[in-house]
Amino acid sequence: MLCLGGIALQDFKERQVYGFLFPVLAIILGYAHVLVGPSWAVTALQMALNMLLVTLVVTIAYGYTKFLKKQAFLNHSLGLGDILFFGAMAVGFPSTVFLVLFTGALLFSLLVFWALRAHFKDGTIPLAGLMGLFLIAVLGVSLLFKQPLLYTL
Repeated sequence: MLCLGGIALQDFKERQVYGFLFPVLAIILGYAHVLVGPSWAVTALQMALNMLLVTLVVTIAYGYTKFLKKQAFLNHSLGLGDILFFGAMAVGFPSTVFLVLFTGALLFSLLVFWALRAHFKDGTIPLAGLMGLFLIAVLGVSLLFKQPLLYTL
C-alpha cells in the first residue's frame, strides 16, 4: 500500500512518478499472485491474459488518439506511468479479478475526475494516482475484513 500511496501522491502533486515504483509494485503484486495462485502455470497464464488485455486497451487508445483525434498519444492521452501501472496491475491478480478491478479503477478515476475537475491543474486525469487510491481502498477493505476474495475467483 505504501508503493500505491507513493504513486498516487506523486501523480497528484507532480504529474509524474518515479519509474522504479512501477516495477516494485509489479513485483509485490506478482509475488502475492504467485503465492496464492493454484499453480505456477495457471498464474502465468492469467498474467499473460491480463497483459494481452492491457496491450489491447492501450493499442485501441493509441489508434483512437492517433488516427481519429489526430493528436499525440504518449503523455497527452495516456502517460507512460499510466501504462506501466496497467502492467503492474496485470501481473497482480487472477484474470476475473483483474477485469473487475481494472474496470472499477477506470470508472472510479473517471467519476472522481468529473466530480473534482476544477481541482486538477491542467485538466488531465492523474490516472495512475486515482487507480492507486482505488487499489488502496480495495486492498484495505480486503485486509480489514480478512477476506481473501481477491485471489479466490
